[in-house]
Amino acid sequence: IEQLCHTNVDSPFPVWQNGTISPCVNQLLLGSLSHAVIAITSACYISVPRLTHIASSLPIGWGFRAASTLLMALMFIGDLVLVFELQAPGIYLNVLADGCGVLAWLVHFGAVLALQRSMYRRTRGPALFPVLLILPIPNLAFILTAYVQEINHLGVLQPLQVVRLALTVTRAALVLVYILGYIFPCYRTQRDLLSCNAEDTAPLIVTFEPDGGVTVAEDGCSWLSRLLYLWLNPLLRRGKRGELEKPCDVFQLPHRLRTKARMCEGGTQRDVKLLQVLHKAFGLRYYLLGVLKLVASMLAFAGPLLLGGLVGFMETEGAPLSKGVWCAVGLFASTFLAAVLRNVFVYEVSKVALEARVAVISTIYSKALKVSASALARFNMGEVVNFMSTDTDRVVNFFNSFHEVWSLPFQFVLALYLLYLQVGVAFLGGVAVAVLLVPLNKVLASRILENNKHMLLHKDGRVKLMTEILFGIRVLKYYNWEEHFTQKIAETRKKELHHLKLLKYLDAVCVYTWAALPVVISILTFITYVLLGNNLTAAKVFSTLALVGMLILPLNAFPWVLNGTLEAKVSLDRIQRFLTLQDQDLTVYYSQVCPEDPLSAVEMDQASFSWKQSEEDDSISGSLVAVVGKVGCGKSSLLAAITGELTRSGGEVFVGGREQGFGLAVQEPWIQHATVQDNILFGRDFDSTFYQAVIEACALADDLNILPGGDQTEVGENGVTLSGGQKSRLALARAVYMDKEIYLLDDPLAAVDADVAHHLMEKCILGILKNKTRILCTHRIEFVDKADVVVLMDNGMIVKTGTPNEVLSLVKAPKDCKNNSNAKEKDAIGREEEEANEPELVAELKMFGEEQKQMGKLSWAVYCSYWRAVGGCIAVAVLLSLFLMQASKNVSDWWLSHWISHLKDNTTELIISIYSITLIRFHAPDRGSETSGNVSSELKFYMTVYGSLAATNTIFTAARAFLFAYGAICAATVVHKRLLSSVLKATMTFFDTTPLGRILNRFSSDIYSVDDSLPFVLNILLANVFGLLGMLLVMSYGLPWVLVPLLPLGVLYYQTQCFYRHSSRELKRLCSLTLSPVYSHFSETLSGLSTVRASGHTSRFEEENERRLEQNQRCLFSSNAAMQWLDIRLQMIGVTVVTGISLIAVIQHQLKSIDPGLVGLSLSYALSITNLLSGLIFSFAQTEMQLVSIERTEEYSTNIPQEPQEVLESWPEKGRVEFVGAVLVYRPGLPNALDGVSLEVLPGERVGIVGRTGSGKSSLFLAVFRMVELNQGQILLDGVDISSVRLSNLRSRLAIIPQDPFLFSSTVRENLDPHGRHPDFRLLDALEQCHLGDVVQRIGGLDSEVGERGKSLSVGQRQLLCLARALLTEANILCIDEATASVDHKTDMLLQKTIREKFKDKTVLTIAHRLNTIMDSDRVLVMHAGKVVEFDSPAALCQREDSVFQKLLRGGEDRV
Repeated sequence: IEQLCHTNVDSPFPVWQNGTISPCVNQLLLGSLSHAVIAITSACYISVPRLTHIASSLPIGWGFRAASTLLMALMFIGDLVLVFELQAPGIYLNVLADGCGVLAWLVHFGAVLALQRSMYRRTRGPALFPVLLILPIPNLAFILTAYVQEINHLGVLQPLQVVRLALTVTRAALVLVYILGYIFPCYRTQRDLLSCNAEDTAPLIVTFEPDGGVTVAEDGCSWLSRLLYLWLNPLLRRGKRGELEKPCDVFQLPHRLRTKARMCEGGTQRDVKLLQVLHKAFGLRYYLLGVLKLVASMLAFAGPLLLGGLVGFMETEGAPLSKGVWCAVGLFASTFLAAVLRNVFVYEVSKVALEARVAVISTIYSKALKVSASALARFNMGEVVNFMSTDTDRVVNFFNSFHEVWSLPFQFVLALYLLYLQVGVAFLGGVAVAVLLVPLNKVLASRILENNKHMLLHKDGRVKLMTEILFGIRVLKYYNWEEHFTQKIAETRKKELHHLKLLKYLDAVCVYTWAALPVVISILTFITYVLLGNNLTAAKVFSTLALVGMLILPLNAFPWVLNGTLEAKVSLDRIQRFLTLQDQDLTVYYSQVCPEDPLSAVEMDQASFSWKQSEEDDSISGSLVAVVGKVGCGKSSLLAAITGELTRSGGEVFVGGREQGFGLAVQEPWIQHATVQDNILFGRDFDSTFYQAVIEACALADDLNILPGGDQTEVGENGVTLSGGQKSRLALARAVYMDKEIYLLDDPLAAVDADVAHHLMEKCILGILKNKTRILCTHRIEFVDKADVVVLMDNGMIVKTGTPNEVLSLVKAPKDCKNNSNAKEKDAIGREEEEANEPELVAELKMFGEEQKQMGKLSWAVYCSYWRAVGGCIAVAVLLSLFLMQASKNVSDWWLSHWISHLKDNTTELIISIYSITLIRFHAPDRGSETSGNVSSELKFYMTVYGSLAATNTIFTAARAFLFAYGAICAATVVHKRLLSSVLKATMTFFDTTPLGRILNRFSSDIYSVDDSLPFVLNILLANVFGLLGMLLVMSYGLPWVLVPLLPLGVLYYQTQCFYRHSSRELKRLCSLTLSPVYSHFSETLSGLSTVRASGHTSRFEEENERRLEQNQRCLFSSNAAMQWLDIRLQMIGVTVVTGISLIAVIQHQLKSIDPGLVGLSLSYALSITNLLSGLIFSFAQTEMQLVSIERTEEYSTNIPQEPQEVLESWPEKGRVEFVGAVLVYRPGLPNALDGVSLEVLPGERVGIVGRTGSGKSSLFLAVFRMVELNQGQILLDGVDISSVRLSNLRSRLAIIPQDPFLFSSTVRENLDPHGRHPDFRLLDALEQCHLGDVVQRIGGLDSEVGERGKSLSVGQRQLLCLARALLTEANILCIDEATASVDHKTDMLLQKTIREKFKDKTVLTIAHRLNTIMDSDRVLVMHAGKVVEFDSPAALCQREDSVFQKLLRGGEDRV
């Protein structure tokens, strides 16, 4: 200071001089400080949101204020030049003061310009501004006085001095102008504001917010509100009252964060790198934030140095009070500023990261909509969804860690330099250990990364398998394969846990080395220092301890930062690889040349395509084109080729009017998770007349009457609550409502019965669509004669094109009776299965729509269940080792302070200088030998105790690290095992009413939390709790007076964290809740990509994605802001504690009642208390948040309905089925699905089951398989009541061919025989009998993969594979839910023959949709409204005049 102020050493900072305030105080406090305040405050206003429409004129006052501000900055620059010219004694002081002035007024100028374009435009601006302007006035007054005195004294000898006086006077005048501009803004008349007819530049009422009524976060707030996050208080209050239940309760995003993502669009897409785009968009702002980080890091180091000064002051008796006061003030200022800057930095970085997140997610989404199908096929759906979730998160987390990459080494070097200043070369002893650990760390980090990669691979495998299991859960239960798949999952989980175990132990090594490091470094440093012949002083010891603490932080964090950076790099490359995929380029795909025939709608000329097969096509034109051919001949691929989903490898394709899209109804209908009406409208406006016509044409009117909410009924994921027939008709209705010119219909008649098929053909395809071009693929040959042109395909080629008569002769027409009796639809079971499912869903519908969010705090049960999962003994051992570790650390620190105090007393008693042992020998020759011996033996004693305490500490640290790792793995194993077993044993009702994603979430993200994130944060939390307790004990022991400020601060701390935690928890839950819709919408889009693209709805889907993403961003933003709200308050508590202790220490020093060793210890602890306090709350909040995962897994492990697991019984082998008064109700309050059914089926009998929609046919099967338990009555198989038989036993004795063909994405072999019980020749024989032998050979034999859910096979082929599966089951009772709807007639006949031969001695129950299949049954069972109406042989029933069966039969014949 004396050099800066040019004062003498005795009085470096005089306040009063020559009858006025000294230049030093004037320029430093009144000048530089007030200008710094102006700069910081003005900076807060530079980023106020701009108005989009500026219609009003600017008040004249603003102009004066801007001009005077700019001139003021110029005045300071001028003064700076004169200072350098004059080279006066106080030059540095003047340069500092003028520099601050230039900076302050330039920033203020920026703020004034920003406010002129904001909502402050027509006001005077913030009331704070004139206050700011008054701050430098005292400084101006003193400078003027000083100059006038100087000129009076010296005369006008120095002209430059006079110029400085003139500049100062001008500055005073400019301040006056500014204040006048503020007081008299001089508004211009506002005539121009209402000129709505002139150019109408702005709306009359400028709305600031589109979503009415919801507060916008932080925009337009004062600087104080921004600094302390006061704008967040209303939200936190609502959280405390428990009113944060829905995403819309949260603030709107600030305008800055609402920018729509504009990422690499346009033609140059292939060359653009994601990193470059992000850099260009956010680079500058992000780098500028680094300056804040730099300043905060440097300020953090002021603490240990000032601490050293303060302890030094306390050791020196009679030191001037001002020195102590300045140290205390310095401690306050440095900790306060560092806290504020750190807080602002973290908050601003989180905002940049949020913007980047939106940009990346939107880019991935829009890319997925544009990428060509063949390119997309390289990734499975899970991988693509992963790009959007995991990979994006990693890239975004990099924003938080990048500034650490440069600031950590910087902090490390600075800490080393300061250590060197404290203890000289002795610091090398301790640092050598730290440096030796760096290569170890590198090895650990690389091993951790490698294991992490393997673990995630196994995790992906497990989640993929789980996805398939949940998709095929019905099949799994029918075939009783739960055991087998549990085994499969257990195997992958075992591999995953193996890597997790390695990971945790490597982590434990890391934790151990870093926890033991500070102790080791400080011991080695002190021992080296003492051995070099120096003497320890309290000031040295505690400065060094504090610096070692600061040294550890960068060393500790660096490997994680590096890992984060590497992970981000890997994820960035993965996303980049996806973004560089080939887009669909329809201009190249389609020929631009019009065909010769102007009426042609679609024309292909020698075109060949590849998905995996190739096709040669002639031109197709005509109004209704029917495409026929046997299973797997390429009909669906032809439609895909027309929509551009395939890759064209030759020839020409022309499609007229393709720009407006196609009406596409695919074979496996894609239904959105929305209401029936939303599915049909698909984003178009509601036109009630046309809408009713479409519903009528697609035969949906009856279905809508059955559904509980009519067309407002919510349809589950993938239409789970609808039957097959309903789904396909709904998809058809959506296509028709789109009102396109070209319609591509892929077998919409397959899943429906004869009369519905006839209705669809007449009313829809030949009715409402009669003026459109329609291409219809079908197996229903009876309808083909209505077509204008028929195309016959085989093996991916067009064999023949011609009139129906020409082509039909080539297709073997089925026998007449088969045609005629093509009766009840697959939809009949369908609708009735829907009756089974749908009404039961009424109660659940609301739940089905939205996931339940747990409210309030976590129950004790959650903590207890985790305690149990870890294992009681291990949990106790962990806590004990933690306690001993903390105790040994605190005791070793106390021992150090005791050693110093003892040294000080000893040497004082010997009247020897405490600074060097060597002086002892010189100043006290008479007692030298005794003393030196004494000292060295004492030194040995102190060093031995200190060393052994430290060694004990490292042992406990190691024990705690490894015990904790072991406990975490035990918990991970137990939680997953319980969850899996519970979910696989759940009833079918549970799966029907719970969206797949919700169950999957438990197995992916929640289990990941339990495996990895929860132990990580829990470890930190426990360390923080014990650390804080130890620290408070030591502080109160050292300075009992500290308890005075600590008690009220403790209460404040508790209040603050309670206030925060309520809202924080709800906000975190809302974040999770709003994230699911983003992902589910993305996966839904991916599964329906062909429909979305063909109909030209991509932009609407992108908007929907943005809307859902914004919901999530709102919650995330509020959650981040709440964290910073808490952080700034905790930092202030920490600042208060540090200042309080330092002031108490100074006062006690004056009262001469102090032990500098203990004060030093208390203060060195207090410096880290802020981090501990905030660490404690964050780790507690994080732990609570991760424990939500335990809560969610626990809910599914204990609270879901389970299938009964009874004892095993041996079982007779005949196959007699008997229903005795069976009553089945799906839910209380619903009509009976089976209403007192009594019947007996004899062993080996073949029974056909028919009946209209909702008659209870499929309920019979559900009851036999005990998918739903009976309410009354019983079902006997061979005289044994099935409710007394173990489920797995029951289901293994029954076989079923279900309606929906489901395959797992493994080999053909595993789909046929997962347990591996049959030899290959049996499998091949079964495939031959199902006419699949050639197909399987073609794709590569039994061990070839069938693709995700059987993608490599057509739908018909999948149904045949399911039949082969049933042929292999050695069951005496076969239930066929007639599964040949997607198969052509010829194959169908052969199959019926196979079933007849193979199951001739078995009991066969067949639900019939084509009556021809049951005409040769032994008996026919006719159901109506859950009751048995008729049960006799077909011949007998046909002869009875009043027979219901005969009516059904005749109904089919009349229609055809």
